[in-house]
Amino acid sequence: MRALPVGNDALLVEVSSGEEAQALHAELLRRRAEGALSVREIVPAARTVLLDGLADPVRLAAELAAGEVPPTPPRAREVVELPVRYDGPDLTDVAAHWGVDEQEVARIHAGTEFRVAFCGFAPGFGYLTGLPQRYDVPRRATPRTAVPAGAVALAGPYTGVYPRSSPGGWQLIGTTDTGLWDPARVPAALLSPGTRVHFVQVGPVRQTGAAGPAVAE
Repeated sequence: MRALPVGNDALLVEVSSGEEAQALHAELLRRRAEGALSVREIVPAARTVLLDGLADPVRLAAELAAGEVPPTPPRAREVVELPVRYDGPDLTDVAAHWGVDEQEVARIHAGTEFRVAFCGFAPGFGYLTGLPQRYDVPRRATPRTAVPAGAVALAGPYTGVYPRSSPGGWQLIGTTDTGLWDPARVPAALLSPGTRVHFVQVGPVRQTGAAGPAVAE
């Protein structure tokens, strides 16, 4: 773990993995809730956590450098359920990459409990982890100029849902009608770091072919 100063009252803490970043984020939130840490913002990313608004960043940097990242505690937060139609244009390609058919992609994806690791790219866009590493998929070689709002997509180890129409290079496997970002809602973002997410399959899977034997889970 390495803590780097950012300006006069912030730290950027670097760790070695996404799992450690999630665990550190959870621990820092716990400390703030208990009054043991005074900080304005705690912002996780793929392998970093930014702490902004610290009274004594030097002391905290030394404390963090001398310690270890604790394991991620059990999550007590409610699960957000997102109904999804597995009808994406890249579903067949993902099935081929996984070595299964489209129906099995839907079963594996809908059977996984995800967790929002961090947010970014666009308001309301969460980077969800939970799929085993063997289900990582590459980004598209040529990004689309417009991905529709509600598209459920995969890239690398992450699942994401596009909150609005935008360019994107992720593999599209489905669609949800749930709004991820609503300025009239408090909070505006449906998903935030630490949120648990389940995708609930609705309707039949769009099947265009088979891709070989299933990958063992």
